Amino acid sequence: MAKGKWALILGASSGFGAASCLALAQNGFDIAGVHLDRRSTISNAEKLADEIRAIGRQALFFNINASDPDRRGEVIQAFGETIRSGSGTGFAAVLHSLAFGTLKPYIHEDPKKRIKPADMNMTLDVMAHSLVYWIQDLLDAELLGRGAKVFAMTSAGSHRVWPTYGAVSAAKASLEAHVRQLAVELAPSGIAINALQAGVTDTPAARRIPGSEQMLSRALESNPGKRLTLPEDAASIITALSLCESTWMTGNVIRVDGGEDLI
Repeated sequence: MAKGKWALILGASSGFGAASCLALAQNGFDIAGVHLDRRSTISNAEKLADEIRAIGRQALFFNINASDPDRRGEVIQAFGETIRSGSGTGFAAVLHSLAFGTLKPYIHEDPKKRIKPADMNMTLDVMAHSLVYWIQDLLDAELLGRGAKVFAMTSAGSHRVWPTYGAVSAAKASLEAHVRQLAVELAPSGIAINALQAGVTDTPAARRIPGSEQMLSRALESNPGKRLTLPEDAASIITALSLCESTWMTGNVIRVDGGEDLI
């Protein structure tokens, strides 16, 4: 097997993460994947890992809670041992695509159905703050060096309102703020980080949003490209930017939506 660069995908088993795994593997990247699946969906990750190996690339997947600091440390150590055993130096690309949060309204006449502090804190920790903690730990482990590209998946929900999406919206806005801050702090090390704002996409995460059918229908009707965004649309941009040698484009929110957010 030819020596390749390594890419770390957080949220690897479905949606943008899965599409990016395949696109990067097809372009010579070995894949380290982190995902959180129950028994009913674990086969998705196993199938994806087999597809990556069939392409001729390595696939090292862990089924863990990516926001658990102890498990994060364990898998980073394992990744480091595997990468260095093949004479690698670290990750050339990192994608943060974690989609796990509460979908409760802020206001509801039944106190049991409104969002609680624990719900809010968990959503922002997983979908936003974990980006910072992963970057910190990867740097400490010397697995993120000059020339690396980091990507974080955001959405128009960072600045638009949808019923029950409040906590996720707050997480996306926070994620974008983290990207800006990290861009400035990582620039001296030659590491680029950007957020990708994908258009409305029919993914398992999107299907969990109450009213998702209406959301998907509205996006399809209004998108200038006359179709929904596909996970592969984001994956192709992530791959192209990962292959680019320059790290001068950093700290941006890049729309990958066919012009959807302009309407």
